[in-house]
Amino acid sequence: MPISLYDAFVPTTRQVLGSVQALLDKAEGWCAANGVAETEIASASLHESMLPFSFQIKSVARHSFGAVEGVRAGSFDGMSGAMPGDFAGMKALLAKADDGLATVTPQEMESFIGKDMQFALPNMKLPFTAENFLLSFSQPNFFFHATAAYAILRAKGVGLGKRDFMGQLRLKL
Repeated sequence: MPISLYDAFVPTTRQVLGSVQALLDKAEGWCAANGVAETEIASASLHESMLPFSFQIKSVARHSFGAVEGVRAGSFDGMSGAMPGDFAGMKALLAKADDGLATVTPQEMESFIGKDMQFALPNMKLPFTAENFLLSFSQPNFFFHATAAYAILRAKGVGLGKRDFMGQLRLKL
């Protein structure tokens, strides 16, 4: 059975976006219960060479709906936009990404197939077809940053488990 580009990208991306939003809710509650400042979480990382939690959240948003916007424009810059400094800003960024993905139709996603686009940094441009950009670049980056955000929260002591990361499963009922 063939699977559409929409089905390969949008539903699972929205599932994990929802789980990352729920991770933020749990982190916010944990901070309140433990007297930890939001800025401590926002600036946390697993290693000194790693970008902070707020960057991970920004990147989850950028590699979800931001990737679709990049395909629409023909170019994607994963670094643009400010990093939110608090939970409210992070939640707003993720909600905007999820709201944007909710407007994407299967027909629009299918119209992207074969379209040229690029990942552009000041000193480097990587050419892709839209589908290869979404599935071989943005989707792996999306999962990487969602996993990094989860791992940072776990390392800080927020009570999370695998089920928290997985989000709302699409069960056959």
